[in-house]
Amino acid sequence: MQEMIPTVLFGLAALCTVCAVTFAGLGFYNSVLGRFLEEVREESAGGVKGAGSVVVRKLGVMNRRFMWPGYEARMRRKLIKAGEPKAYRPEDILALQEVGFVVGLLFGLFVTYSMDWNLAWSLIAAAVGMFYPLIWVNDQVKKRHLQISRALPYNLDLLTLSVEAGLDFTAALAKVVEKGKPGPLREELQLVLKQLKMGKTREEALKSMIARVDLPALTTFVNALIQADKMGTSLGKVLRIQSTQMRIDRTQRAEKLANEAPVKMLFPLIACIFPTVFMVLFGPIVFAFVYGGRMN
Repeated sequence: MQEMIPTVLFGLAALCTVCAVTFAGLGFYNSVLGRFLEEVREESAGGVKGAGSVVVRKLGVMNRRFMWPGYEARMRRKLIKAGEPKAYRPEDILALQEVGFVVGLLFGLFVTYSMDWNLAWSLIAAAVGMFYPLIWVNDQVKKRHLQISRALPYNLDLLTLSVEAGLDFTAALAKVVEKGKPGPLREELQLVLKQLKMGKTREEALKSMIARVDLPALTTFVNALIQADKMGTSLGKVLRIQSTQMRIDRTQRAEKLANEAPVKMLFPLIACIFPTVFMVLFGPIVFAFVYGGRMN
């Protein structure tokens, strides 16, 4: 009987341990993991991308209290110019930098260990991973500026025709938003139209668009509109002049790119195409000259 007591006590201790681990696991699932999975399901991306987005958001919330004001203001301006891709905030970009640093460091350590390279390469990989989110944001700004630059002449012509047809600026802007092609410029004009309907003056709404987009071509056009509004100049005449000038600038930009094409093609020609042509033309001659006597 006395020999069975330790066995029973051991069984009870094991049962208590299993119950404690089970309840702890259920508590962790209900408080942390379940909420995390629910957020992943609510995320539009879903799957691995949804989980990654949720992790970035959580890290962003943690970074919010440690982020310095200069970084936040600069990154917020860039995200606004980029159109706020994926609804990212400055703290989310900082979280992406942290994730990129860790992933780059682990990848660098794996490569240096596998290839027996210097440890400095892992630090370089970590630096690349840390700065890649900043490069991505700058690339989003350039893409959006390019889309706005391409859509601006068409929308400006449509605005000019609407004003010359007798519509006022707000009605002409509404016609451009209605008939214009989908894109970032149409979204910006739609936001300007909403601000005008909410009671903002034309100058305030247009200057807000300048601050959001920060594109020289759009800034020049909007400043001309503001000056025409202040001086009482005919809006149709100003729009016609701006439309003609923008068309000329677009033609000059296309000619500039066409003139730069031969210079850009020079390196691929010298480095890739010319050696291949020389090998095809002179390879048989060299082969015959070197091995021709031996074959005879």
